[in-house]
Amino acid sequence: MAERPTHPALEQPEQPRRAKRKDPAKVLADNPAWLPPDFKLADVAAIQALMIGKADAEQQKRALRYIVETLAGTYDPSYRPGAEEGRRETDFAEGRRFVGLRIVAMTRADMAKLRRTIPESDEVEPKS
Repeated sequence: MAERPTHPALEQPEQPRRAKRKDPAKVLADNPAWLPPDFKLADVAAIQALMIGKADAEQQKRALRYIVETLAGTYDPSYRPGAEEGRRETDFAEGRRFVGLRIVAMTRADMAKLRRTIPESDEVEPKS
């Protein structure tokens, strides 16, 4: 039986090979929750500029993104395997993650609703 001719546009492209997945337990074991994460000089400069009130718009975004995503590990799993040591690592990671979640919640808060429901909302927000 002869092979049916096909149009090149309808042919299935060859799928790229997937990279071998790392063992999650090994990744977590190699990255204890209590170790400070990697950073770039631009991250440090952005946080320092933010601290002294001189960060431009890009530095402000970079600093907050580094704090929320990297330092706090907000979007990373906090579970660490292991009996006693794993539980302590998980607790530590959850503490970091909690801070990130609170910051994210504040960035998404409805300011108009907060002003109506919080007693001291009539105070003026501080201007630097």
